[in-house]
Amino acid sequence: MPDASPGAAPGSLPHVEADVLAATCTPGGTPISCNDAWQTVFGRNEDNPWTRLQEEDRRELTTALNRAVGGSLVTNHLCRVHLPDRDEPLPLLMQFVPVYLPENRTGEYAEEYADVSSDEAGARASENQGRCADGERHVRAVTVTGEIMAEPDSWTPSQTQRHRMEALGRMTMGVADTLRASLDTIEEVAVDGATLVEKIQRYSRREGQSSFETLDLVDLIEGCLTLTRPYWYNEPRRQGITIELERDLRDVPPMRGAATELREVFVNLILNAVQAMPGGGRLRLRTGHDDERGVYAVVEDTGAGMSADVREHIFEPMFTTKGGRGSGMGLAVSYGIVQEHDGEIRVDSAPGEGTRFTLCFPPADEDDVGTSDDTGDSAPTARPARVLVVDDEKRVRTVLRKLLHLKGHAVEQATSGAEALALVENE
Repeated sequence: MPDASPGAAPGSLPHVEADVLAATCTPGGTPISCNDAWQTVFGRNEDNPWTRLQEEDRRELTTALNRAVGGSLVTNHLCRVHLPDRDEPLPLLMQFVPVYLPENRTGEYAEEYADVSSDEAGARASENQGRCADGERHVRAVTVTGEIMAEPDSWTPSQTQRHRMEALGRMTMGVADTLRASLDTIEEVAVDGATLVEKIQRYSRREGQSSFETLDLVDLIEGCLTLTRPYWYNEPRRQGITIELERDLRDVPPMRGAATELREVFVNLILNAVQAMPGGGRLRLRTGHDDERGVYAVVEDTGAGMSADVREHIFEPMFTTKGGRGSGMGLAVSYGIVQEHDGEIRVDSAPGEGTRFTLCFPPADEDDVGTSDDTGDSAPTARPARVLVVDDEKRVRTVLRKLLHLKGHAVEQATSGAEALALVENE
């Protein structure tokens, strides 16, 4: 993070060293020690370090601090600090790391840390983890770090763009210390991405999922909200935009389905809703159950809305209103996935009135709860065929050839229509 000049005009970044903001706090939130960068941004108010935050951010960071006191590693909380000499709020990305100290030496360590830097305090705390006589570890302090996510006015457009992309990457991927929670999320995303070609194949051939499991729709949607939080919360707030989230996720009966497939549907709908509200708005998610619709979920936004003509085509493959930013397959694949689950997806929208997607699924039969459809019987194997693959992209031909080979088919390749016709005529 580059320094601003000491005499910078209002609106430019404050003079902060190229180090992260860092402080070691008591469980009550009082800083035991903090570095110069922290004091420059948050001031020297030891009784309440959050005085320069808005009320909503104070609540968010207090909750994060309490979670860290409970032993959780809390990362990627975005807040905005109001500085006396800056017109716009300063966006900060905050991390909260619990520090474990022996029960019988709390006062001693608190006194010891009073005269050292936060980095050294954290190191000393790490050295003393797990030394309690009873074998238990106790959180007696929290290390809080922050990173400024804004860029100086003097930066060139390329510097600004690079910084924003790096910032979005950090907010999306988190930091290495997220341990198992982040690894689980990364694994889910990797598995979801690995099935992309298979999803498109199933859409085109209308193949059903061979094995479903019993799912809790509310838990699945909550996971999708966690996965997409950088897009509907962190990045909009960094830009000074607010997207409010309204949850009304009521318990519903279990349903049968493929979690990977349904996650793709809800992540796609959430991201579409965010993109429809470039100036901010409200994102609503609801779940429910009734005899007419079965298990249902609603994803609704207050964005630009759609015309009747756009609504008529949104589930068609390759149809997009995003120009070069969209593939036109998101809603088409989502439609196919819902169909695989014997479900229904409806859209209600009008220009200037937002958009509402309603997804309905049949609840699982009582006999199916906790069981799998995988009985060990495999689908009949297709008769091997000789297939001609025509595409001017080598990578596309290679992927299709490998997929067809896995099914036992022989493959010929052509790079153009003329070459393909010549192969057909000769062979």
